[in-house]
Amino acid sequence: MDLWQLLLTVALAGSSDAFSGSEATPATLGRASESLQRVHPGLGTNSSGKPKFTKCRSPELETFSCHWTDGVHHGLKSPGSVQLFYIRRNTQEWTQEWKECPDYVSAGENSCYFNSSYTSIWIPYCIKLTNNGGMVDQKCFSVEEIVQPDPPIGLNWTLLNVSLTGIHADIQVRWEPPPNADVQKGWIVLEYELQYKEVNETQWKMMDPVLSTSVPVYSLRLDKEYEVRVRSRQRSSEKYGEFSEVLYVTLPQMSPFTCEEDFRFPWFLIIIFGIFGLTVMLFVFIFSKQQRKES
Repeated sequence: MDLWQLLLTVALAGSSDAFSGSEATPATLGRASESLQRVHPGLGTNSSGKPKFTKCRSPELETFSCHWTDGVHHGLKSPGSVQLFYIRRNTQEWTQEWKECPDYVSAGENSCYFNSSYTSIWIPYCIKLTNNGGMVDQKCFSVEEIVQPDPPIGLNWTLLNVSLTGIHADIQVRWEPPPNADVQKGWIVLEYELQYKEVNETQWKMMDPVLSTSVPVYSLRLDKEYEVRVRSRQRSSEKYGEFSEVLYVTLPQMSPFTCEEDFRFPWFLIIIFGIFGLTVMLFVFIFSKQQRKES
């Protein structure tokens, strides 16, 4: 029994040392993370449950907003404890002091909105998120890198033509640019991607991007209903904005009787003119033959 008690005592002592070592690990990682952030200021923490940036977006190169998770469910946030600070580089060095978010309200909960007074293009920004005074996330960007336009509006379509077989049709789809994008003055240049599919299909067909606000769609079946949507992006960007509302296209049905009439009508005229021509030629032949007999 004494031997078993001795072994049990040794096992308990070893497990206690292991737990003590595991408690020291987070503090060590925290210090390493802080040192890494001082070396790489654009690198944020990935600690689970802490407030973290989710997206920064500019809809028109004139304003932008940044959003983050709140961390409420992990007990890491108390009212007013999460703050955003930003800094801009006007020269080759970061000489300005960190300033707090100018507007926590306009872009919704857990966000910061920068109006045109605080937005400058071609100038790098760095933003950091703090929770109870300690930094939990940080990122750097330029405004032109985060442009994602609002959806195009006012989608409509017109019928271009119907095939001779009465099976397919071509349409022209038109739309308007996002209302807040100043495309008339060329402040922002947008290109558009149109997608369409049959109502019961799941896979959208993508058309090549265009700079115009209209595009033809060819060879749609007359017996199908289609969905059409459009999205846009800044010409120099790879990130598209959200899609427009879906436009439903229902093409006019061509009845078999109408199709048969379309095909018979020219043939009927050809037959009539053919009979008339043969009749005239017959009369001329008979008349000329009688004239030779009389002479």
